[in-house]
Amino acid sequence: MKRLFSATAFLLLAIGTVPAGPASPIKVGAFTFTVPEAWKAVTPSSPMRKAQLEIAQGSEKAEVTFFQFDAGQGGNVADNVSRWFAQFSGSEAKRKTENVQAGSVKITYVTTEGTFSSGMPGGPSTTMSGYALCGAILEGASGNVFIKMTGPEAIVKASCDAFKKMVSEAAKNSAPRV
Repeated sequence: MKRLFSATAFLLLAIGTVPAGPASPIKVGAFTFTVPEAWKAVTPSSPMRKAQLEIAQGSEKAEVTFFQFDAGQGGNVADNVSRWFAQFSGSEAKRKTENVQAGSVKITYVTTEGTFSSGMPGGPSTTMSGYALCGAILEGASGNVFIKMTGPEAIVKASCDAFKKMVSEAAKNSAPRV
């Protein structure tokens, strides 16, 4: 019995030291997202979140959150963009919105930086300076999908291209084939 326990403990320790493979694709609404290498899937910290990722650089971490609401819920694109920008105090010159078409899907990308106030609207918040946002809203027939990356400015800026690639590929791959 002792030998079985020791072998099992050794196996569990060995498994824990093996590098993790790529995260499984994430399905939210009509879209399937291929997670960039080195980004880690974590348990969503809120039941409203459909999925959540973590991007670590040393001791600092950024988070990527996915939300999806049924058609007519969750607010329109403009309301959500305004709400995201309102979470960041700082120069309006740093607030950028870009509308693109990927296949049949309209995507609104949002970026900004400054002091981020996290938390639910109307609830307690924590302010964090030197933060940035790279977000996307995918407009779908069955409801919009909202993806938001927030964290220390250096991590978010370094990860923004991979974020946009993940989003645009999911949009292109969801398009109906003709």
